[in-house]
Amino acid sequence: MIRLTAITRVFRMGDQEVRALDGINLDIASGEYVSIMGPSGSGKSTLLNVIGLLDRPDSGRYELDGSDVTALSETEQARVRREKIGFVFQSFHLVPRLTAAENVELPLILESIAPAERRARVDAALEAFNLTDRAHHRPAELSGGQRQRVAIARATILRPTALLADEPTGNLDHRIGAEVMALLEALHHSGTTLIVVTHDRELGARAHRHIAMRDGEIVGDEK
Repeated sequence: MIRLTAITRVFRMGDQEVRALDGINLDIASGEYVSIMGPSGSGKSTLLNVIGLLDRPDSGRYELDGSDVTALSETEQARVRREKIGFVFQSFHLVPRLTAAENVELPLILESIAPAERRARVDAALEAFNLTDRAHHRPAELSGGQRQRVAIARATILRPTALLADEPTGNLDHRIGAEVMALLEALHHSGTTLIVVTHDRELGARAHRHIAMRDGEIVGDEK
């Protein structure tokens, strides 16, 4: 499903050149559960952003479902991203002025899905994530765990084939974090490819495949 070949991403900070990704080669099959681990600055979040088409590599080739997406225009990459990839972030990234239901509905509106279908899908998603009684609450009125559940519901409302999570429990206590991971893993069990970036070894060990990064390179890949 995901194939990266000789992917390089370079950032320039003044006179310094930082090779955030240095010739990455990586294959991730459909339906895998993968953790990407490493210290701060190892390149793991940059790698996730490239996989999620949020960042463009400086060189190399990225194939998604057999198609080269490296040279697509920003508009074309945005379309692929909407159709195939969901994102869950540490900081939730919910729209503060929208209710939980409206946040979940937003991707459906952007895809011009009919109102009746939108309502049915949002209601089903809120029920699935135990958020029905919080449908009309704004993010500031929700707990951290509830906000992350809203974010997961929004990320999966278009039924993406891959779900990318960047430190998804970083702002949650251990108990709520475990509940959030159980939700993500349930999505994996239903067939979704799950890729989790974390610096937490306990969290990373839950995955079926563990990729270790250091200084922009993959230094370990174990199942």
